[in-house]
Amino acid sequence: MAKAGEAAVPLLLFGEYSFEDVEVRDNSLAPYISLKPIYLPWSGGRHEHTRFRKAEVNIVERLVNKLMRHGKMGGKKTKGINILRTAFRVVHLETEENPIQLLIRAIENSAPSEDVTTISYGGARYHVSVDVAPQRRIDVVLKHLADGARRAVHRKPLPIEEALAREIVSASRSDSSSYAIKKRIEIERIAISAR
Repeated sequence: MAKAGEAAVPLLLFGEYSFEDVEVRDNSLAPYISLKPIYLPWSGGRHEHTRFRKAEVNIVERLVNKLMRHGKMGGKKTKGINILRTAFRVVHLETEENPIQLLIRAIENSAPSEDVTTISYGGARYHVSVDVAPQRRIDVVLKHLADGARRAVHRKPLPIEEALAREIVSASRSDSSSYAIKKRIEIERIAISAR
């Protein structure tokens, strides 16, 4: 505890990265991106029993949760946290920027704003373009970031930490080599054709 007259020490992610100056430029996504300062992205699933409460979970923890989805990573949160910690270190060494800010930029650049749904009417099926809700936009882009890293290491001698770092950096720069950016372009192209 800080005593009277002493400045409070800010809480840093992994003891290294600050949430202080991180900003969200996309106003529609801002209410659904939690930047509450944490040291370790592990809330213990307290949000699980209430609908839409995942918006209160820190965005870094949500990415860790997407990392531990399929196969060998299923349920291994410590492994996911270690992967993200190393990936953030690589991002910081490459760019000299706050990796949390780059993650936010990657989310803003890669989140699809339109998608396609199927409507059945009188036995016929139609594809219709629809706007995507902000919370779903974040869910989809976090899934694409994790999948992009997973695909980059499949049958290649590349560590997943480096692949995730590359994915975050390239998505934050809107680089078309990013899997998340490719998926956004593909989803929106199909939605435009279904208007």
